[in-house]
Amino acid sequence: MYGREAVLQALEQGDALDRIYLDQKLNDPVAGEIRRLAANKQVPVNYVPAARLAHFNVEGHGGVVAQKSKIIYQNLQDIISFVIERGDVPLFLILDGITDVRNIGGIARTAWCCGVQAIIIPDKGVGALNDDAILTSAGALEKIPVCRVNSLMKAVDELHLNGVTVFASAMEAAIPVAAADLRIPAAIVMGSEEKGIYPALLKICDTAISIPMYNQFESLNVSVATGMILYEAMKQRMPA
Repeated sequence: MYGREAVLQALEQGDALDRIYLDQKLNDPVAGEIRRLAANKQVPVNYVPAARLAHFNVEGHGGVVAQKSKIIYQNLQDIISFVIERGDVPLFLILDGITDVRNIGGIARTAWCCGVQAIIIPDKGVGALNDDAILTSAGALEKIPVCRVNSLMKAVDELHLNGVTVFASAMEAAIPVAAADLRIPAAIVMGSEEKGIYPALLKICDTAISIPMYNQFESLNVSVATGMILYEAMKQRMPA
């Protein structure tokens, strides 16, 4: 989608947009309204040079190009309330800095199978939930609610206010995942294989958990590690 009026109309109508690319030199009332509405609706805006917009190979974009989303993003508090009112014990998954769309797709597939009620992602620093991610997820990304937030730190605060304990997956953690009580209202944070969880985010989590390894290695594939932790959560929650 391109053009200032078209993108503005899409925002006003509440259309699902994955990201907006805005000419960094654009400064007029329409561009200002696009920025305002995008912030209100938590649609990420990338401020880019005009040459970057030329890569989209569309004419008449007027300095604004938007990517439509196949994912309908949900409000985090609405999802928390829905899960609790339904009488279920919350189990959420937070993805921090995971950029490989194939990993994201694989994670979503496992999350859906293991009973995760929502995946929480930041509006920046995460792989796009595009066709490749949806294909890799075998359609799970179209089934499981996805909450996109402008701050994972604030999302953790919101989870805490709702009585949800936040577990962080960290290789150096002393508590093995099987020793953690994942039957309680829980959210699990998974970080990237290269950098792990952002230090400030890790600091505000309640408990750090690790996956024991027979042979030590630098790290597990994040999709595989997520599957191990979610399977343990599902096993603990299943009726005896």
